[in-house]
Amino acid sequence: MLTDRQERILAAIIEDFTNTAEPVGSRTIARKYGLKISPATIRNEMADLEEMGYLEQPHTSAGRVPSEIGYRYYVDRLMEPEEPRDEEKELVVTHVKTKAREIESVIRQTGHILAQLTNCAALIVAPCARSVYRHIQLLHFGPGQAMVLVVLASGEVFHRLIPVPEGITSYDLESVSAVINAKLQGLTVKDIKFTIIKEIYSELSRYRNVLDLAFELIQEALTMREERVYHGGINSILSQPEFKNVERLQTLLGLLEQEDFLCDLVTTHSGLDRIDIRIGSEFKRDEVRELSLVTARYGFGGDVNGILAVLGPTRMRYARVVGLLRYATEYLTTELDNILGKKGRL
Repeated sequence: MLTDRQERILAAIIEDFTNTAEPVGSRTIARKYGLKISPATIRNEMADLEEMGYLEQPHTSAGRVPSEIGYRYYVDRLMEPEEPRDEEKELVVTHVKTKAREIESVIRQTGHILAQLTNCAALIVAPCARSVYRHIQLLHFGPGQAMVLVVLASGEVFHRLIPVPEGITSYDLESVSAVINAKLQGLTVKDIKFTIIKEIYSELSRYRNVLDLAFELIQEALTMREERVYHGGINSILSQPEFKNVERLQTLLGLLEQEDFLCDLVTTHSGLDRIDIRIGSEFKRDEVRELSLVTARYGFGGDVNGILAVLGPTRMRYARVVGLLRYATEYLTTELDNILGKKGRL
């Protein structure tokens, strides 16, 4: 446990290093941060903080930089999340509203704005919510063919061209659609019991071949909900001084191309807490030992089922990132609920 004076010095060093990316000296802290402590006393405290592992001294500089332990102490004990400015909130609302028609567009746009505001990369795990059946529509598509459209409550649409027996009319296809919709609307794949399917086949026994193909697409639509990771803000993170180093830059770009790795990185150990922060070696992955990840969960329909994350150097502005993430996830959750509400009324 640090003393109050040591905590104030550590917080000042982290703030200065975050803003400048340059090692911090005692005179800088004394001059800029109004701690009312002499440079000599600050220098002694900095030496103690280094000895305890909270600071490090790059071999090329007399100044100090925060260590992973220092950052962890800061985010756990000293950090107060920054409330986004009104213009930043307005930027989120304006850009997301322009895309507020489909869920995927809203999620992607939120990530892009978050990256722009934090100068880091944004990673978005698309919701892995329960897929809810909304309706099916079978459309006559010429002799011997029909188009099957399966729509989920999330707004996602799945379609397939299927063969149908000669003589099937548009009226027949409408009748098949109506029976299926009456039995399945609002159900998840777990809710669709054998007895329900048996009832449908009993009522539509004349159309068994069509039903087989229709149910094949329905099953795919309701079960094809693997987590997907989108990312944005590559240009933002490349502006960070840490990635002027070609080797670091190549490592980062390589990571951002590996969707499975990113999904594992974001979802592993990401609990139900609204905000989770992992720093450097806490990942236990060499590829990201110089990065930090801040994650926040969002959802819709009452479920918390997606993750919005910011990936950046360990020298990220944690208080700002956490504040923006909180606002973005709350707004995103509200907007997704609005979209689902509108779709449900169609």
